[in-house]
Amino acid sequence: MIVEIISIGTEILMGNIVNTNAQYLAKRLAHLGLDCHFQTVVGDNPARIKSALDVAYSRADAVIMTGGLGPTKDDLTKEMLMEYFGKAPVVDAQVLNFLEERAKARGFGKLSDGMKKQAIVPADSLILYNHHGTAPGCVMERDGKICILLPGPPHEMQPMFEECCELYLNAKTDKVLVSIIIKCLSKIDAPISIVGESPVADRLAEILDGTNPTVATYAKEDGCVVRVTAAGKTHDEALKILNPVVDKCRARIGEQFIKYIKEDAD
Repeated sequence: MIVEIISIGTEILMGNIVNTNAQYLAKRLAHLGLDCHFQTVVGDNPARIKSALDVAYSRADAVIMTGGLGPTKDDLTKEMLMEYFGKAPVVDAQVLNFLEERAKARGFGKLSDGMKKQAIVPADSLILYNHHGTAPGCVMERDGKICILLPGPPHEMQPMFEECCELYLNAKTDKVLVSIIIKCLSKIDAPISIVGESPVADRLAEILDGTNPTVATYAKEDGCVVRVTAAGKTHDEALKILNPVVDKCRARIGEQFIKYIKEDAD
């Protein structure tokens, strides 16, 4: 299954905040063995969000969207998606009760219309309750297309994804991806002609053309990183595919220029 990430928020487009959600989700999807070919950022505008969805579903089976679930007027993602998927809005009693109790505990009295809006969810959908904030997420399906809607704040989005979405998505794939990273020595520790990305890539040569495992080099400020990634039905199967290629990379680079080798578990 191919998954696309769409991040909602004019503040991201304007550079006011860094889009760490997309980075986090891309890593988690890779570890689940799910392919992510594109990422998109779109502002809080229903027409442009719809346009981004149309494009995403022309090339992906599922979309994960973050942001636009809050109580303010520009938080329009959920409403737009209910219309897009033909879902009727309904009040989730559990969410509404939670919001009312929270307001009383904080001495706010009655809920504002904006806060009440967060209790409105799409009918016939999987509701993802928020244990670290107020706005629930949800999973909508229609005509073979899937949309997972998550809150924007990372401290709410990440636990919701790990608690609810990983199990759901894991059932959609028959493979896992495992990566091994080879960290080359820093420029201080070894000659710059050896640890730069280009010299390392030259040494690896045709190994970089593989498809399973794939091998890629990345330039870092403190040296070059080589990532070897394999797909398998199980973690152990992927490691068996990885290990011979990792050994080839070690031999080509030279042990004296390798700082460490470890499984990428970020």
